[in-house]
Amino acid sequence: MVIEPDASEPLPGITPADDLDIATSYPDVEQPRPHLWGEARALIRDVLFAALTAVLLVVFVIQPVKVEGTSMLPRLHDGERIFVNKFLYSLDGWPSKSFSIGRPVERGDIVVFWYPRDPSKSFIKRVIGLPGETVRIDTDGKVFINGQQLDEPYLSKEYTSAPQRSIVKTVRDHRYFVMGDNRDHSNDSRAWGQVPEKYIYGQAFFRYWPLNEAGVLIH
Repeated sequence: MVIEPDASEPLPGITPADDLDIATSYPDVEQPRPHLWGEARALIRDVLFAALTAVLLVVFVIQPVKVEGTSMLPRLHDGERIFVNKFLYSLDGWPSKSFSIGRPVERGDIVVFWYPRDPSKSFIKRVIGLPGETVRIDTDGKVFINGQQLDEPYLSKEYTSAPQRSIVKTVRDHRYFVMGDNRDHSNDSRAWGQVPEKYIYGQAFFRYWPLNEAGVLIH
């Protein structure tokens, strides 16, 4: 703090013989340090706020999920841990269509959903057919959407070598035709039908375990 002297009222330590054009500095009064309990309360508050934020994030936005089974080989392996984005899609009932960040389910998305025959279980598969489309699967495993062969670069010959049952299905409104990448050993829409839109609760987007395989899950 700098105090400019006033000639009419000499400051302490200033005599009439001193040059009043010289500014005199006086140190600020030292403020008392916060009490230890006050610091502890602030720390507890910050920890509780961080914990609450994490809980809200897990409940409403991101959910950790353990992969069980081999139906998504070679992309996902049994026992791996992934994060599911529950706030991505704009679907009937989840999340609200009023949120501008929501988008429809797209072909190629790896989605997590309640198993239609037993909603207490969750399945993870890849979206193949969208509402209104006709899905045809040949005995050699080739997939056609409305007569056009589907390009599926995520598949591996190692898991698509077995003969397939020929299928032709039209996807109903608010339904999706899903399949596992391990076409030889996947319990999917070929066996139990289409997934209702309302049963889809998120997209698998990030693998966090094992650490050496951590990364974004892309098509």
